[in-house]
Amino acid sequence: MKQIAKIFSITAAAAVLLSGCIKEIVPQGGKASFDQANEAEGSYDNFVAAITNSLAGSFAYRPAAQWPIDYGYPSFFLSRDVMGQDITLEEQDWYVTQYGCGTSLGPSYALAQVPWTYYFMWVKSCNIVLEMAGDEPSAERRSGAGIAHAMRAMFYMDLARMYAPKSYAKDPNAQTVPWVGNDTQLSELPTTPRLTNEQMWGKILEDLDKAEQYLADYKRPNVYTPDLSVVYGLKARAYLTMEKWKEAEDYAKKAQQGYTVMTEDVFNSHTDGFNTPNGAWMFALTFKDNDDNILQNDADGSWGSQMIIEVSPSECGYAANYGQPKRIDRHLFETIPATDFRKKGFIDFAIAESFEKAAGDTLGALRKLEAYTDDPEGILTTAEATTSGTVGGLELKFRPKGGEHANQYKAFTVAVPLMRVEEMKLIEAEAAGMQDEARGIALLTAFAKTRDPQYVYGKHSAETYGSTYAKPFQNEVWWQRRVELWGEGFAYYDIKRLDKQVIRSYAGSNHIELYRWNADVYNKVEGTNYPDWMTLCFPQTQTNYSNIEPNPIPVAPTATSPEHKW
Repeated sequence: MKQIAKIFSITAAAAVLLSGCIKEIVPQGGKASFDQANEAEGSYDNFVAAITNSLAGSFAYRPAAQWPIDYGYPSFFLSRDVMGQDITLEEQDWYVTQYGCGTSLGPSYALAQVPWTYYFMWVKSCNIVLEMAGDEPSAERRSGAGIAHAMRAMFYMDLARMYAPKSYAKDPNAQTVPWVGNDTQLSELPTTPRLTNEQMWGKILEDLDKAEQYLADYKRPNVYTPDLSVVYGLKARAYLTMEKWKEAEDYAKKAQQGYTVMTEDVFNSHTDGFNTPNGAWMFALTFKDNDDNILQNDADGSWGSQMIIEVSPSECGYAANYGQPKRIDRHLFETIPATDFRKKGFIDFAIAESFEKAAGDTLGALRKLEAYTDDPEGILTTAEATTSGTVGGLELKFRPKGGEHANQYKAFTVAVPLMRVEEMKLIEAEAAGMQDEARGIALLTAFAKTRDPQYVYGKHSAETYGSTYAKPFQNEVWWQRRVELWGEGFAYYDIKRLDKQVIRSYAGSNHIELYRWNADVYNKVEGTNYPDWMTLCFPQTQTNYSNIEPNPIPVAPTATSPEHKW
């Protein structure tokens, strides 16, 4: 038996992964051998389910602290994407350190440890299943092994892009993270090297190939478990990152089968908007009413607390009541035509300005807000709790479950999309266009017209954000991705993939004044346009006990930038 299997114990594995799995065979002393765990009735299926069940719902990093950002996978959507410009924050926000390149991003602080702890906890859960399944899984264990391979690939895709200073296409030799597989021995961990992009993405594709094989005939119970379509989607993402355009197009097309894009009514639903799976959602996670993130600390340590603002009557929630809502970048918002229904996911800045000019015409403001929400009074209360005191740019994309405004315990038990067919449409369009631009434009236009019937290609091609790497056609696709996938965890990856600058200082900017930085004042990774804080630091707990080369510590700018001219 491999050494990693020999040291397996119940106490060593995170309790969140194993809750109740093999209690019946735990001997006195609290430990079970690998063989005991593997042979216990039902244990394999429980370990498989634990991979996806652990994505959200528990304070997995610091349970006793009930840290408001310790709620699992979607927390990293925000911690990464606020590093760019598409999401703006208030000064006291829990993610302002990532937004403002705070000292706490350094290797000796918890914010460097959190992603490392979470992601390798998830990798470990996959490795346990793969060790239990064996090199040639039995028919009963093939689907479980397929799920583990797919999820491990997804986790390493994130790790590679977070810790590599450059994307695969820009530098195949850039260093990512060590690969810890189910066959990695404990004695090897201190000397396990960082893999290059080329090596890492090769392993990711190996995992996805096995997942594709093992899940070929698998029928999943729900959207919270990956199936073959999700594997196709992950392959499309991988090939997009690698700029293997034919493969990206092929797999994006395969992934779309059986799904339909969201209509305006579904996208902007006041009751189900981005909180309930629908025909466009390919993969998701969910917060349940018995999750620690919901039951403890007034549900303030949850995705809903950070992203759902329509619960003002509950008097809880960081976004709704504690002055920390998320907003869309004003320039991005103003580039969305009024005929594009996605614009309704954010409160128009013009409403805020007209309200101010009317010297506090509350009734007039409420009437205008009724077009956006069933709780206009609550939106005003939310805005009043913020430093800026304005409703302009507030996001309403993520709605309270069932339209519940008063009870946050119900409102925050939401599903969160991890993959949608719209993403696949945009991958297909970009990949096709990088082979044949006319074909890509046709695909992009067809998709865009489902959002804006008056869409005309070419209005965003010239907004380069300082990148000569991305083609004008890609700028058009990027704009669609920024609007369509806002808040879903893609903005950070696209900035690095397309080598974009971050632009926060411009006339009318709604970014925090102290952090209005453009490329003229921030440090860049050599040979790139994006800021150095977008390459995460390894935690000191890792570098102190291994020989891997650490990433540089990012340095915050000391001055704000002159206003960018669009």
